[in-house]
Amino acid sequence: MYQPAMRRVALLSAPWREPVWALQPFRDEPHACALLSGGGERWSYLLRAPQAVLTLDAADPRDPFEALAALIGPRLPADPEGPPFQGGVVGLGAYELGDRVEQLGLSRTGWPDLTCARYAALLAFDHQERRVVAVGRGDTDGEAQARAEAALTWLDAPVDARPPIEGPLCPVLTATDGEAYEVAVADVVARIHGGEIFQANIARAWTGRLAEGADPYDLFTRLRGQSPAPFSAYWRLEGRALVSNSPERFLKVRDGAIETKPIKGTRRRGATPTEDALMASELSASVKDRAENLMIVDLMRNDLARVSPPGSVKVPELFRVETFANVHHLVSTVTARLAPGLTVADLLRASFPPGSITGAPKVQAMTLIALLEPPRGPYCGSLFWAGFDGSFDSSVLIRTVGLVRDADGWTLEARAGAGIVADSDPHAERLETETKIAALKRALTEAVR
Repeated sequence: MYQPAMRRVALLSAPWREPVWALQPFRDEPHACALLSGGGERWSYLLRAPQAVLTLDAADPRDPFEALAALIGPRLPADPEGPPFQGGVVGLGAYELGDRVEQLGLSRTGWPDLTCARYAALLAFDHQERRVVAVGRGDTDGEAQARAEAALTWLDAPVDARPPIEGPLCPVLTATDGEAYEVAVADVVARIHGGEIFQANIARAWTGRLAEGADPYDLFTRLRGQSPAPFSAYWRLEGRALVSNSPERFLKVRDGAIETKPIKGTRRRGATPTEDALMASELSASVKDRAENLMIVDLMRNDLARVSPPGSVKVPELFRVETFANVHHLVSTVTARLAPGLTVADLLRASFPPGSITGAPKVQAMTLIALLEPPRGPYCGSLFWAGFDGSFDSSVLIRTVGLVRDADGWTLEARAGAGIVADSDPHAERLETETKIAALKRALTEAVR
């Protein structure tokens, strides 16, 4: 794949604008993308008008990770004064991209295994200093400057005149049968006791159709207003859209240092400060949730060891309770270093799909998931950006809605799952899925108050 030279970087500053509203004029534009941070993360990004697009479906014989590496191109310098992401590739790896790693014969939805777009310009929103930075890449200083200047003009684009939707965005949201889910959980527990597996993440689906006149951007803005998450994202594709409100980082790379932060263990938020503190304390002390989390930590340690020098994989933090808008989660941190000569595409190949949403051992868990669920598509895959300079960040696509456009508007699917272990109670796990879907369900089915 031809890779234009983009060794030069230009940075231009502008006054602060809320990134969700800067996206608004481009809400219908294919490959318009917003990656919005929360929870202390400093930078958000807006990208549009990619130079190149890569789409690989199940029938495409190309190696997706080699194709990704070619699209990113050789490592290029970055400006040390700029944001972490200074141009590069945004990508969506569907859950079934994992079938390109383990070749399990997984069925597919209509979503491609891998969708990527390469951007030479972007807007970076600095939440700490309350400023916007336009980034342009080019073969010459003049070319980079021109691209940065063009990106600044996005802030002046005419606002779409459509009024916000105040009623329900999805009047009818249908869940898969809860009793059937409990039966599936009981089956997994029996398999665990039989020695077939240690843990598997099993999910339920909620499906529906957006109301007449509503579109994916309406859902994105409503979610962002009601329950902002560390990895909020909107990506409009050809005939499809992704709206994500994920709390979970998959993989991050800076200067060769790798970090992953798997989530396992959940409690709802309390109705009062006292009850909320009690729920967090209960999660912290839960032997079941700690065991569930530790299994995934060990799995991620094994995945990272495949692309890291011996002895570099470490676990600096275990079982930290992190609080989000609607839930408490148990989060651990695993770090490593990327071995010399390897790239983020190698790291993605070694680690995909994320361990926290498969189970342990990973191959057996994926095989079992395929028996109990229809193909997942974007759910439990990853949305990522890969910089020209070798930096990388990505989320696990939980709390995510995949939308597909047809002649009558937009259909949608969201899923929520739970990690099943030996002492899992099927009814309690069902209730956990309902806790996890609650914010999405509220944004879709309730009117704005």
